Amino acid sequence: MNRPIQRVSIAVIVIIVLLLGNATYVQVFRADALRNDPRNLRVLFDEYSRQRGMIVAADGTVLARSVPSGNRFKYQRQYPTNPNAFAPVTGFYSLRYGADRGLEAAEGAFLSGSDDRLFTQRFADMFSGRDPRGGNVVTTIDPRLQTTAFDALRNGQCDGVCRGAVVALEPATGKILAMVSTPSYDPNSLATQDFAAAERSWNELTDEDMPSRMTNRAIDELYPPGSTFKVVTTATGLAAGLSPNTRLTAAPTFPLPDSSASLPNNNGEACPGSTGGTVSLTQAFEYSCNTAFAQLVTEKLPGNPFDAFIGTAKKFGVGENPPGIPMHVASSTVGDLGDDKAALAQSSIGERSVRVTALQNAVIAATVANGGIRMRPYLVDKLQTADLRTVSTTTPSSVNRPISAEEADSIAEMMVKSEQQTYQSQSGIASKTGTTDPNRSGSAYAWYIAFAPSSNSRIAVAVVVENGNQGAESYGGVIAAPIGRAVLNAYTGGN
Repeated sequence: MNRPIQRVSIAVIVIIVLLLGNATYVQVFRADALRNDPRNLRVLFDEYSRQRGMIVAADGTVLARSVPSGNRFKYQRQYPTNPNAFAPVTGFYSLRYGADRGLEAAEGAFLSGSDDRLFTQRFADMFSGRDPRGGNVVTTIDPRLQTTAFDALRNGQCDGVCRGAVVALEPATGKILAMVSTPSYDPNSLATQDFAAAERSWNELTDEDMPSRMTNRAIDELYPPGSTFKVVTTATGLAAGLSPNTRLTAAPTFPLPDSSASLPNNNGEACPGSTGGTVSLTQAFEYSCNTAFAQLVTEKLPGNPFDAFIGTAKKFGVGENPPGIPMHVASSTVGDLGDDKAALAQSSIGERSVRVTALQNAVIAATVANGGIRMRPYLVDKLQTADLRTVSTTTPSSVNRPISAEEADSIAEMMVKSEQQTYQSQSGIASKTGTTDPNRSGSAYAWYIAFAPSSNSRIAVAVVVENGNQGAESYGGVIAAPIGRAVLNAYTGGN
């Protein structure tokens, strides 16, 4: 063989080897990524030829289903029940934009029928000649409570369209009873098989000049929790050996350590009910006195106060990404405190760099309500085949015990007193409000975390509102509390 032919042969062999290697890489190592890429329309065409599974509420109410479309795409995704209220839970499934957000994305493999756990069903469908079908996702959502929370938040006292979130949990199990975010959207507008209409809806929903409606503010957004974080600070003190009767400063301002600045109480006033310039920890919590909590973490904690404060926050779940949602959850944080006691003092009242999701704050309230035991929150109760055979069921599980039963009882009693100091207070509720410094919109973040009944609690709730209509004075007790109470009462039958 002459040399030119030999070189050509070697080049051809190398090209063939490279092509085989690339084909192997694509088919073996990149297969899942390419299949799940929302731009892969071949997958969508294939999936729209089969009946995608349903997403249902705890009582069987259908939140998402596939119905015959009567055109070349055999099925049309449909969201039949108050779609705007349930959109943060369901997300959407679109021929134009794929499975995006919510359970449509998180449980996409099971809903489409490609999950390995549905192999037996796929085999049976093929053998019987039946069209392939996806599995059903049964959620923990109480549809009546979800609707109540959505309506209460949407109609709240806001500057324009309300921006905020509500999360309700069952303390004893961790079930997510409601997860609401406003403003919201109608998933049907994106699920339409009219590409032009879907694109118009997408452009409207993603308009940068409008508040994001597809953001799930319950789990995607991080907010400074304000005084609601005093629950964690109080737990830190009790775990370190302080008592509800520990005396703390009632001064109107507290000089921040190693700083020329000071931290004030609300309106710069002394804490009510003081004796000799001090109040008990219970009184400080009841009246939400900032200066008392700043002194607690900087002067009253034995040992390393940073380790104690950060350690307690971690025990409550701050910094974790709960695995049972199963959607992505932003990680709450207390920030990097280093050895800065001024930062520690500010963090003790939920300011500085402390950031939490509404879900995290609901977990904190639920942990106190559950006698100090933190349950893992979960949204999916069970997975079923199309024939309603249960494939898997979520079993409630505890994560840890951040505080003892006695400490939880003490904090619960403080939260009952706090509720009684809140505007339009209601008996039988244990709560804590929070009002932060003004945000970019000029409003405070208004918070309310609570549980009811105050003993043997059945529900815990967290509410956050970004744009209360009273600007910097959009207090949690005025803006967020009515929303939280509406949810609590809808579940417990209270006032």
